[in-house]
Amino acid sequence: MSRIRIDLPDTFSFSTTLAVRITDLNYGGHLGNDAVLSLLHEARMRFLQSRGLAELSFAGAGLIMSDAAIEFRSEAFFGDRLTAHVTATHFTRVGFDLFYKLLKDDGTPVALAKTGMICYDYAAKKVVSVPRAASEALTS
Repeated sequence: MSRIRIDLPDTFSFSTTLAVRITDLNYGGHLGNDAVLSLLHEARMRFLQSRGLAELSFAGAGLIMSDAAIEFRSEAFFGDRLTAHVTATHFTRVGFDLFYKLLKDDGTPVALAKTGMICYDYAAKKVVSVPRAASEALTS
């Protein structure tokens, strides 16, 4: 059976520290797969905020996730501090990819991930072009 393989970019433009909360654990006593997606969401929001953007205030548009892929690498446990690295790449007319790597303090990868983000007008319920100001903010 083939497995998802995430090809990460060489460099990341943002990092933030996240703690594994007790509510992030699953019945195996380690970080649950659903909680990894939540940690990625938190990292994405912090990345956007660092650029003066938000998912609902994306330089005149909104953002909606079109896909997500996660490659799990190692366990994490309650109290572990993870560094989340984030960067934006592969811009198209209506979207882009965000890549993530979650690392333990010793550099061990916990998860690698990619989310496809599409610019969206929530009021009109339609896909729109990536605002130039947003793409410039994410790549600066």
